[in-house]
Amino acid sequence: MKKYMHYFCFKAAATLLAVLLGTLGLHAQEAAEAAAEVVTISNITELALSLDTVWMLLAAMLVFFMQPGFALVEAGFTRTKNTANILMKNFVDFMLGSLLFFAVGFGIMFGAGCFFGTPNWFDLSFLQHDLPVEGFLVFQTVFCATAATIVSGAMAERTKFSMYLVYTICISVLIYPVSGHWTWGGGWLMNGDEGSFMATAFGAPFHDFAGSTVVHSVGGWLALVGAWVLGPRVGKYSKEGKPRAIPGHNLTIASLGVFILWFGWFGFNPGSQLAASGMENRTAISHVFLTTNLAACAGGFVALLTAWARYKKPSLSLTLNGVLAGLVGITAGCDLVSPVGALIIGVLCGVLMIFSVEFIEKVLKIDDPVGASSVHGVCGFAGTLLTGLLATSGGLLYGGGSGLLLAQLFGALVIGAWAIVMGFIVFKAIDKIFGLRVAKRVEDEGLDIYEHGETSYNL
Repeated sequence: MKKYMHYFCFKAAATLLAVLLGTLGLHAQEAAEAAAEVVTISNITELALSLDTVWMLLAAMLVFFMQPGFALVEAGFTRTKNTANILMKNFVDFMLGSLLFFAVGFGIMFGAGCFFGTPNWFDLSFLQHDLPVEGFLVFQTVFCATAATIVSGAMAERTKFSMYLVYTICISVLIYPVSGHWTWGGGWLMNGDEGSFMATAFGAPFHDFAGSTVVHSVGGWLALVGAWVLGPRVGKYSKEGKPRAIPGHNLTIASLGVFILWFGWFGFNPGSQLAASGMENRTAISHVFLTTNLAACAGGFVALLTAWARYKKPSLSLTLNGVLAGLVGITAGCDLVSPVGALIIGVLCGVLMIFSVEFIEKVLKIDDPVGASSVHGVCGFAGTLLTGLLATSGGLLYGGGSGLLLAQLFGALVIGAWAIVMGFIVFKAIDKIFGLRVAKRVEDEGLDIYEHGETSYNL
């Protein structure tokens, strides 16, 4: 009997041990599977962030490529004797603007504060971001350079190069970063939280997805004020005050410049999504690609038809500006409007640009050689406003009420006023203290030789 008792005890112990080992094995397997799942999720997250980083940097490259686009458009729309000056200004925009934005402007735009961020003084550690801060800085830098470049075209052929450097500093360090902070850097215009000013006043924050107002209308309004302070080019107006055409020297390179800008805009608008991984992001950037292209095509084609009807000729120069007008107009709401909405924005901006060029030239008597004030200022304002009408979520025409429309109007007016007032102060101060404009002899013979000691064309 004892023998059987030992046997049964041994059997029971063996069974219990087997159960325990099995249980431990099961838990070990579950633990291994859980660990593998964590590793997989971590890897996927890392891959997604890597993809988003590459997308952001690729978009930054495309926006950077807009610099030669602006240079060629401006050079083509102006005269041979000033080409080297224009090309030099477009290089300086990016070189000096990048240094200043890195040193100070980036902190003002994205630092803590409701109305004004804290200057970073070369330090990037203040900003915590899912994507690498260095890459985000580069992406924002190319936008800053674009705002400064817009001003160059309207003030072309009569501005001292040294004074151009001064106002580029003001734009890169203060004017653009402050309005950018309000809209993109955590400032008051983008704050839609309960109890905030925008939520209380309009029930919606200001929306400018890629910069119709923040970049383009800021540059456009500064361009308008700068051209007004400078005065028209010699020979632009007759004694009776009638404008005379001063043809640009090369529409071929101007056309190439517009194609480059059109191409770069596919980084400007879709790139502002800042991410490409996942269904939501890939759908968003594809939608923005489509709306951007449709608006450009509609703006260019309608400008062609409008010019043909009004001036009896299908003008190439106005068609080129029509393409840019459509691109500027769609930039604010490219993420919110439908493809049909994008067509409407392109059509309206293409027509508006032509009448705006006429009004500024004939009524205001402001000489803007490339139409920058109309393309970027007026169409940037219009595109921002049209977003409040045509946004499929919150737009007035889609049953969203007037909240978004009023928020868009308020934001565009506030930022426009900021740019105009600051531009007046900066340009008037420069003009009174140093003199903004070159001497008449320099303007007559060309800025290339007198300002730079060389010419672009030596035949």
